[in-house]
Amino acid sequence: MSAPINVRAFFAPDDPEAAMRFYEGHSKLLQIYFGITKITSGNVDWINHKNTVVVIVEDDTGTKTYGGARVQMADGVLPLPIETAIGKYDPKIYSDVKIGSAEICGLWNSKEVAGMGIGSLILSRVCVALMTQLPVDNVHVLCAPVTTRGAKRVGAVIDTSLGNEGVFYYPKDDLVATAMIIRDIHEVASADPGERELIRNLRSNPNQVRTETGPKGTFEVNYLLGLPQMVQ
Repeated sequence: MSAPINVRAFFAPDDPEAAMRFYEGHSKLLQIYFGITKITSGNVDWINHKNTVVVIVEDDTGTKTYGGARVQMADGVLPLPIETAIGKYDPKIYSDVKIGSAEICGLWNSKEVAGMGIGSLILSRVCVALMTQLPVDNVHVLCAPVTTRGAKRVGAVIDTSLGNEGVFYYPKDDLVATAMIIRDIHEVASADPGERELIRNLRSNPNQVRTETGPKGTFEVNYLLGLPQMVQ
């Protein structure tokens, strides 16, 4: 990919058009490649939710979407997707999620950029980097087997207090999901040391251009991660 890609963050209601592109891309991927039509992070309630941050991966024109993820903050208004997903299996999640909790969810990337490391590395790193701009102190993640390793790299640990040592059969009986959590969002002590440095770099310089290296080689990323100040 010769032209740089943009990775930008925004509060969902601030760019409804981009939020809808994110939603449509995620839904299409789930349906076509995984046969999943019902998944809690796949609903559309969050598009007008002021406490949801969207991270979107776009081309340099801002019209083509390659992937993204969401950070949804608990506010007592819109349940976190993990509450809706696993609450019927383990109601403990309802008491675990409080004001100050958030969830990284809806992470996806298109087949067009598969193998570049955008979904497995960059989006997870960016979502964790964003946390220090938000009133958040712990972050939940419900991981498919393919995303568990990436979550561990950026500091998430398996939440063995939930389900069967953190494991659930979700969203279908033949699929496994693992509940994970980052309890120390500022320190991310469990993150790989290299990842911790990259997270700190993005926190110090949320708007920057970097050359990233993934399994398929190097590419330019224009990070636009500075969020407007939240109104309490």
